Amino acid sequence: MSRHVQVTFDAHDPKALSRFWAAVLGYVHPAPPGVELPEGADPLAAWDEFLTRIGVPAELHNSRSAIEDPDGQGPRVFFQQVPEDKIAKNRVHLDVRAAPGLQGDERMAALESEAERLVALGATRVRRFEPEPPMSAGFLVLTDPEGNEFCLD
Repeated sequence: MSRHVQVTFDAHDPKALSRFWAAVLGYVHPAPPGVELPEGADPLAAWDEFLTRIGVPAELHNSRSAIEDPDGQGPRVFFQQVPEDKIAKNRVHLDVRAAPGLQGDERMAALESEAERLVALGATRVRRFEPEPPMSAGFLVLTDPEGNEFCLD
């Protein structure tokens, strides 16, 4: 029997990092338990209201955040606040499939276009790897706003 997976990020600012990754992946922040969000409502503001209502101190409101695939296919992504800085290269990273089915120059142009969008959101571009058939179709390495490496693939 297969298992569902949640991907967890350690973060200094879980809300900000969850906003970034929601924009990267097309994910959404879920509503608090028992709360129906009207169209266009800010789910993070709803979470602050919910946490205040149940007695969570304001200084703990940014201790965690989560995003989910609105189609229910991808894993839930969870962000937890930690005090320490990231000090080494990730041993596990996400590959964001930004150019499925594309090859060659068309693929690399699509990856470059997506990289521009993500840099505007706060990512940092690290390196471009050119296509090396048959083993690699080419990809870009970036970091999120807190320095976690990921690939545009």
